[in-house]
Amino acid sequence: MADIFEKLVKNSGPLGQHRERAHGYFAFPKLEGEIGSRMKFRGKEMIVWSLNNYLGLANHPEVRKIDAEAAVQYGLALPMGARMMSGNSNYHEQLEKELAEFEGKEDAILMNFGYQGIMSAIDAICGRHDVIVYDAESHACIIDGLRLHPGHRYVYKHNDVEDLDKQLQRAAALVEKQKTGGILVITEGVFGMAGDQGKLKEIADLKKKYEFRLLVDDAHGFGTLGKTGAGAGEEQECQDEIDLYFSTFAKSMASIGAFMAGPKIIIDYIRYNIRSQIFAKSLPMPIVLGNLKRLDMLRTMPELKDKLWSNALKLQSGLKERGFDIGKTDSPVTPVYMKGGVEEATAMVMDLRENYHIFCSIVVYPVIPKGHIIYRLIPTAAHTDADIEETLKAFTETKAKLDAGAYKAEAIPDMAEVN
Repeated sequence: MADIFEKLVKNSGPLGQHRERAHGYFAFPKLEGEIGSRMKFRGKEMIVWSLNNYLGLANHPEVRKIDAEAAVQYGLALPMGARMMSGNSNYHEQLEKELAEFEGKEDAILMNFGYQGIMSAIDAICGRHDVIVYDAESHACIIDGLRLHPGHRYVYKHNDVEDLDKQLQRAAALVEKQKTGGILVITEGVFGMAGDQGKLKEIADLKKKYEFRLLVDDAHGFGTLGKTGAGAGEEQECQDEIDLYFSTFAKSMASIGAFMAGPKIIIDYIRYNIRSQIFAKSLPMPIVLGNLKRLDMLRTMPELKDKLWSNALKLQSGLKERGFDIGKTDSPVTPVYMKGGVEEATAMVMDLRENYHIFCSIVVYPVIPKGHIIYRLIPTAAHTDADIEETLKAFTETKAKLDAGAYKAEAIPDMAEVN
């Protein structure tokens, strides 16, 4: 019998194989200082494009005040226990009620974390005879939720409604053959890597042809899209056709937690059957009160969303004017597509950080195909015109170096922290 650890030592994984050179720099970097558009990295001030702080609420003085006062009043232990047993409160229920009203749904359930929450919700909703049909570029939390599903699942090409139709045909035929089970379609309001919105209205229109329920993960759309900020469903005028609306507080609200909203009878079923919440401690009171404040600001301060979009459009139009490929984004998420290998990408990241003081996220193989590089920029309401102009200048100059072969390298440079 082999030692189960043996394979882990021999194969560190596609990303872990680089840890000895990358840890603390390319992977697991440490940004320090007050959360904002400029922070410190290894002692140098950086313009930061890697924070999911869309509305700039992370360090808003009103938010900091509520967070601090709630921590003093309640501490982080209250309420103690899982909500079903001893961890419920009027404030938890108030937040659920306000979220449901904001999304135009009958009810909502709070969840401790988005990743954990949607995984467990999929598990609670779908049984072994049910069929799940999902977008090929669904987030990892959805994919991991699918791994828990004991029944059939069909994937459709990203945002390809014609292929979705084909997969729904297959799903409907299987359910008909089984003579039991139902169909759940899962997509996203905004796809976090490419920034394109899911085709929610077109997907919902397929309900005229097939019987299915629609679950939308709108992590990047909540607070950023729609007239009131209610998300991609509101933006596309099809919110009523979304049966279950899911989002996290980790993006536009710069907080912790998540929620799912929908029909009261279904949310109640999830509330009593979602294992990740039934067997986990309740969200601490300061976080709940902080989220109530953030939600209120999201609803009553449209200037935050307006500023976010002003910055996003300035950044995106500036990149396009300079010849950069930003794909089909129609959200604040701003991908920049380039050609190159992992070694070139890391050399370019180093140049951006060390010489231009620009900090942004990079995506390379194995997340995307070999020979491609994606820089993902996340504009926020906290960024300034100066941040945008400096970044555009840096990208223009480093792109010229990339095209000229200046970043050619045989190996990833060793930038790991010295312990």
